[in-house]
Amino acid sequence: MVSNILEDIEYKDMVSTHVRDNIEFLLEKNQEFSVTVNVEATTFNPELPKSIKDQLQNFSLFTLANYTYTTIKIEDDCLSFEAGFGAENFGSVVKVPLHSVFQIVIDESILFLNPVATVDKFNKIEEKRDSMSVFKSNPNNKKFN
Repeated sequence: MVSNILEDIEYKDMVSTHVRDNIEFLLEKNQEFSVTVNVEATTFNPELPKSIKDQLQNFSLFTLANYTYTTIKIEDDCLSFEAGFGAENFGSVVKVPLHSVFQIVIDESILFLNPVATVDKFNKIEEKRDSMSVFKSNPNNKKFN
């Protein structure tokens, strides 16, 4: 069954390597490109205003050209770049795990397609829980609530 492959951590790691290789190749060739990414696994720093974030689709296209292209970095198995959002061009650093890059596009043509970007278990950002909520969630600590 294909889900056994797509949900395999080794396959995810292999695809991440392919994404990295494709992006590094395009950077070496000085080729601007676009990426469609799984927004659920993407972080923005600073966080986008709710009015802007609500307009993003689950899979959103980012064009990496001009200034944005010059800010591309690949670190810690993530692609990052600076982008402007909305009419006010709200600036934010976009950070996407490589396995969450769904497509790499040049002009109107898909160069690379990654089905792992659609696998929920790899692409959900886990909510960070503070130590107090972890403490309270332990049944042995109910008496302290």
